[in-house]
Amino acid sequence: MDTRQKLIQALSDGRFHSGEMLAETCGISRTAVWKHLCQIKTQFAIEIFSVRGKGYQLAVPLELLDPVRIREEISSAALAKVSALEIKDQIDSTNSYLMALAPGEIDSGHVVLAEQQTAGRGRQGKFWVSPYGNNIYLSIFWRFSLDLAGISGLSLAAGVVVAKTLNQLGIVDIGLKWPNDILWQNRKLAGLLIEVSGEHGGPTNIVLGLGLNSRIGSSDGNAIGQPWTDLTMVSEGQLISRNLLAAKLIEALIEGLSGFQHNGFASLVQDWNRYDLHQGKLVSLQVGAQRIAGVHRGVEKNGALLLEVDGKTNAFYGGELSLRLAE
Repeated sequence: MDTRQKLIQALSDGRFHSGEMLAETCGISRTAVWKHLCQIKTQFAIEIFSVRGKGYQLAVPLELLDPVRIREEISSAALAKVSALEIKDQIDSTNSYLMALAPGEIDSGHVVLAEQQTAGRGRQGKFWVSPYGNNIYLSIFWRFSLDLAGISGLSLAAGVVVAKTLNQLGIVDIGLKWPNDILWQNRKLAGLLIEVSGEHGGPTNIVLGLGLNSRIGSSDGNAIGQPWTDLTMVSEGQLISRNLLAAKLIEALIEGLSGFQHNGFASLVQDWNRYDLHQGKLVSLQVGAQRIAGVHRGVEKNGALLLEVDGKTNAFYGGELSLRLAE
C-alpha cells in the first residue's frame, strides 16, 4: 500500500485526523502529508476538508474495497470458481484491463474490481461516470466452450442475476430494460457491458462488466446523460455495505456464468419478462439511422427483442440497437 492509499484509508472513516497523526501513520513529515493530500485531491477528485486545530477530513466517508471481507461474504461453492480476485485503486476500465490480458494467461472466474475508473465504458462506447471509492466497478473473465451463437442472451441473463441479487439485499422496484440496463423506478441504477473474443465454432472468451451506482454525488450526477439513481436514494440513506454488495454480486454472477454454460438464457426468459419494464408498451427502437415504433412483446429464448409492428412481430438482436419508450 503506497502513501496515498494509506492516507485515504486513514481518512476513510470521515472523521478529523491531525496532520501529526497522519504523518506518524505513514512515516512521513507533516509537510509531506499536505503535499500528498493535494495530489489525492487532484488525482482522485476526492474532496478533503482542512481545518486549523482539527486536521483533515474527507467530505464523505468511504468504505474501501477489502479483498478479505469480500471473500468472507462469498459462498464457498462460488468462491471455488473464483480463480483470482484483484482490486485496483485506479484503472482506466476494468473491462479493458481484462480484455488486454492474453486469454491463456488467466482462467475463468478472474475478477477485477476498482475504486475508480478513469475511462469507464458503457454500451455503445458511452462514458461511465466512476467516482472514487463509492460505486461498484466489476469485471469477470469467463471462457465458454460455446460458440458465439451459444452465448446469445448472456447480457439478459446477467441482468436477471443482478436484479435478483438486489432483491435479496432488500432493494425492491427493480426493473430491466433490454438489453443490459438495471433500473429502479425507470431510473438507471446499473448497466452491463459484455465483450467477446474467440474463434468461429468456439471456445468463446467473454468479459462481463458491471457498473452499479452505490453513491453518486450531485457534481458527478450532472455528467450522467439520462435519469439515474443510486442505492443511497433507493434505500433512503441506509447504504448497503459496499464490500457485501461486491461479494454478493460476484457470487451471483459467477454462479450465473457457470449455469449459463449448460442452460443458456432459455431457462431465464420468464424471469426476464417478469422484470421487463417495457413489456406490452409502445416503444421506439433505434436501428442505425432508422427509428421503428411498435409494441414490445418480450424476448425470445436467444435474447432477441420481439417488436410488434403493424400486427407483425419481428425479432431484433443486440449490438447497436437502442430501445426507449415511445414519446
